[in-house]
Amino acid sequence: MDGHIRERQLETERNTLSPFAMLCCNTAGRAQPEPECPVRTAYQRDRDRIIHSSAFRRLKDKTQVFLSPEGDHYRTRLTHTLEVAQIARTIARALKLNEDLTEAIALGHDLGHTPFGHAGERALRAVMDGGFTHYEQSLRAVDVLEKNGMGLNLTYEVRNGILCHTTGPEAATLEGRIVKIADRIAYVNHDIDDAERADVMREEDIPYDIRKILGDNKSDRFDTLVISVIENSTDNICMAPNVAQAFDKLHRFMFDKVYTNPVCKSEESKAIELVQMLFHHYCRHPDELPGFYKDIAADQGAQRAACDYISGMSDRFAKSAYMNLFVPKSWEE
Repeated sequence: MDGHIRERQLETERNTLSPFAMLCCNTAGRAQPEPECPVRTAYQRDRDRIIHSSAFRRLKDKTQVFLSPEGDHYRTRLTHTLEVAQIARTIARALKLNEDLTEAIALGHDLGHTPFGHAGERALRAVMDGGFTHYEQSLRAVDVLEKNGMGLNLTYEVRNGILCHTTGPEAATLEGRIVKIADRIAYVNHDIDDAERADVMREEDIPYDIRKILGDNKSDRFDTLVISVIENSTDNICMAPNVAQAFDKLHRFMFDKVYTNPVCKSEESKAIELVQMLFHHYCRHPDELPGFYKDIAADQGAQRAACDYISGMSDRFAKSAYMNLFVPKSWEE
């Protein structure tokens, strides 16, 4: 196959996408050059590499907001990621931006997230020299940790979007900026859904001035926020000022009502202690790390290796490691 399928897709991009779109033919490329796929564009290839990665699979057992929730309907880091990808693709398609690039960034944006959600992130930030952020760790996951140190060799635009999906500098592409706003739209709204399921709040608790603008239910809020982004974005990604203001108020309401609520955070101190105890143990005993992480310890230090290993754990695996290391086992008869 001589690549004519991929070339047809590149030609479609050139003929149909917005002048503000990041065309795949204009990519800054990969750190390690490699032959092109005869069928997929570079961004489609990046998307597939992320989906097939070990870090992506582990997202299904990583907490979003509620630690170890009972029931099958609460979000995990994986379901959050899929919701972000869906919202981001909707916006990108409507704006005639590069949907493949947007999807790849969205699917990879949380690959470096710790077990136990932001509690685990805060735990590692407090003990790791130089601090810790999940977005920097997400980039490290795709650059270094996947494939036993070979990394996924993703394109610059996908890597940049992953790194810039939350705080700090804006992404270099509009597609990356879409993921940043889609991430926020997704987590605020699904956190409301999960908080209602946990009897932490009701829709009616949301102040009326917010509901008047954004809507009285999840579906209406999604429509308002997504349509506002589509209708107000050209050479940048943004909402109408009144919608953005109401959305900021909703986020502050969620912080006060949910994110700091004792029901949501009842297990957080235990999770933080668990993560930090694992970290200190592996820093003292890097010889107990799996083989690949021993190599990291030898090259970059025990802290770096312990951080990489623990941040990649699922909630279940972290609890199991803690039990094996710190909880006495019963005597066998």
